[in-house]
Amino acid sequence: MKYKNILVASALAFGVTACNQQKSTNESGSDENFNVEAESFADLQVLRYQVPGFDNLTLQQKKLAYYLSEAALCGRDITYDQRGKYNLTIRKTIENIYDSYRGDKTTKEWEQFRDYCGRFWFSNGNHHHYGNDKFIPECSFEYFSELVKNSAEEGFPLLGGETQDAFLTRIKPYIFDANFQPKLVDLREGIDNVMASSNNFYEGVTQKEVETFYAQFDTKGNAPSWGLNSKLIKENGKVYEKTWKIGGMYGPALEKVVYWLKKATEVAENNQQRIALEKLIKYYQTGDLKDFDDYSIAWVEDTSSHIDVINGFIEVYNDAIGKKGTFESVVSMKDEEATKRIKLISDQAQWFEDNSPLIPEHKKKDVKGITARVITVIQESGDSSPSTPIGINLPNADWIRKEHGSKSVSLSNIVHSYNLMAAGSGMLDEFAYGNDVKKRIKEYGNLSSDLHTDMHECIGHASGQINPGVETPDKTLKTYASTLEEARADLVALYYIYDQKLVDIGAMPNLEVGKAEYDSYIMNGLISQLTRIKPGHNLEEAHMRNRQLIAMWAYEKGKKDNVIELFKENGKTYTKINDYTKLRSLFGDLLREIQRIKSEGDYTGGKNLVENYGVKVDQQLLTEVLERFSKLDVKPYKGFIQPKLVPVMKNDEIVDVKVEYPKSFFEQMMYYSKNYSFLPAIN
Repeated sequence: MKYKNILVASALAFGVTACNQQKSTNESGSDENFNVEAESFADLQVLRYQVPGFDNLTLQQKKLAYYLSEAALCGRDITYDQRGKYNLTIRKTIENIYDSYRGDKTTKEWEQFRDYCGRFWFSNGNHHHYGNDKFIPECSFEYFSELVKNSAEEGFPLLGGETQDAFLTRIKPYIFDANFQPKLVDLREGIDNVMASSNNFYEGVTQKEVETFYAQFDTKGNAPSWGLNSKLIKENGKVYEKTWKIGGMYGPALEKVVYWLKKATEVAENNQQRIALEKLIKYYQTGDLKDFDDYSIAWVEDTSSHIDVINGFIEVYNDAIGKKGTFESVVSMKDEEATKRIKLISDQAQWFEDNSPLIPEHKKKDVKGITARVITVIQESGDSSPSTPIGINLPNADWIRKEHGSKSVSLSNIVHSYNLMAAGSGMLDEFAYGNDVKKRIKEYGNLSSDLHTDMHECIGHASGQINPGVETPDKTLKTYASTLEEARADLVALYYIYDQKLVDIGAMPNLEVGKAEYDSYIMNGLISQLTRIKPGHNLEEAHMRNRQLIAMWAYEKGKKDNVIELFKENGKTYTKINDYTKLRSLFGDLLREIQRIKSEGDYTGGKNLVENYGVKVDQQLLTEVLERFSKLDVKPYKGFIQPKLVPVMKNDEIVDVKVEYPKSFFEQMMYYSKNYSFLPAIN
């Protein structure tokens, strides 16, 4: 599971200064004069991040990081194709125009086209990376046609014998028709969520046919995550899977991924890491999900490597029914100093489980080893880039977590860049109420943000257990599984961040840290996250639904005791917490209920919670929030240019690896286009 960078915590949401993170990063070798801000366009701000400590790695570790980074980038085409059948056709088209257009590049129409390119690259396709709605260019189709006709013809993905006019007719709806494949993931109640979603995980099948197909696979106990690495297709009345593997769908890209993974095995830090990488290679070769489970177990058991990698078809957020994994990769190294904080929490994992408000039979009697660390990101690709998580807990398979443990990471240098960019944004002054609340968030916001992420990933996702005989949440909770899982992990973090235990173990100085997190979370869940919603829309993204569900449920259930106030002053809506202790108790009650829903596979209970509290938006409040936000001149979404690892060669041997920090997102995307494009336009 990924904890996304979506206004989740006070430091990111409200522009708190990055004093806590700044200190540890500078001690690791960061350049204090490094400019994190790069380019902005549309509703997007592109940032940069440093990789402090890379120069201190051994040559073997640098080679390993370089090979794993190349493997990561070689899979990026896959993510585009998974997010839309025609995405690679569109990308190859706009990249050829961007590279070879012979006309005037100073006009307003060119800038509109350029913005479309930026949005497309940022979202890995033509559906908004966060809102899921299709976006179209602001320039006209007539102007776009002129761009095509004045660019290198050989660079377009033409079909055999296709003229440019026929090509334009074919791709026009892909790019300019907002009603053609309008939504990447459609989670609305009462529709066929598979057919209404525009991803490329299914073709010619209804949701009922998908559910019938996978009903034949037993998901109880130690079963693989059936369907995770395949596209389900219906042809000539037959439903079958096209598996993502070498020799199968996405084979050309996966061959390149495996080439670099094999080189990585030659410089692995230890035998356990080498074994894990070899098992990952085997999985890509066979496509067998049992091989993926073997790899996941080996990966979890590698606890000593300094360099680590996530690589595979992992998260299922882009699938409305939560079965298909999108390709992603994160290459990282351990932040030794910052890891001391998260280790204080992971060492107490059994205590947290034993003292949670869960129904006793839903608690794990023996919490297996949770490897928790803070990491410095070296390279991200696929579904983790440009928009990146700030925390990750894997594997996602509940049975592996139960029997073998999990790895939980917080991404320190990513959070550092976010915090530097957020400072002075004005969000805190605009949406927080009261000087005491603002002062507390300014003083403790960074720490409360870090601890929330640590608890969410390290303890939250690893907690609880499914009752014997109950199948996996993708089957039992269906379209609501992701929202409920994120809510469950958030509630664990919220319940314990106001617990004296964190003070006693030295993770935080006092309970004011917990109050700061409660203030920012409720404010965000009820008000400030609405800055990302269009007028007339409701919430559809899993993390946003989760946060409103929690905040709105606590507000409604606490009305009798006035636990949370939602009020207006000078025409502006604010939140105010009147009783932090009772709010914590409410968080515990909701945590117990959501764990019960997951443990028992209670679809109706889960549906009612999400639909009643997590979906509907007060449109009058939304109008107000958007008006207030517009005056701040802040981009609601942020992502990253990736560092570039450059090998230093002597003859044919790598003698060093250097990190370069590109400054242009557009130039990086074109560089990737020329060097990491391995799939055809249609797969």
